Amino acid sequence: MLGEVLGVERRRRWSEDEKLEILSEVGVRGASMTQVAQRHEITRSQIYGWRRELKEKGLWSPDRGAVFLPVDFGSCREPASASTPARSVPIELRLSNGRCLRFDSGIDEEALTRLIRAVETA
Repeated sequence: MLGEVLGVERRRRWSEDEKLEILSEVGVRGASMTQVAQRHEITRSQIYGWRRELKEKGLWSPDRGAVFLPVDFGSCREPASASTPARSVPIELRLSNGRCLRFDSGIDEEALTRLIRAVETA
């Protein structure tokens, strides 16, 4: 029987702190799960497994490191002059249940409130 050695198999051990550090890199400066996994030479499924494991232990939360900023909807309602139309900006909102909403800054306050409530209860 002929065999071929394709690479060195290695098994690494990661501490919970190392796992948390790697998990927290996802989304920073737009880094995707795939990019973070490639950077650390691990698989995406390994990161998903760590996230599930650490959530069960109460060590990981989707809100970890979240920053909350005040939003003043009153300033969005100022009428724009006829020569300069109001400029809309995309906004991303992460909810407490881990879901993410993306919407335009021009959305009506009541519509946004209904949308958040609907997504939180779904």
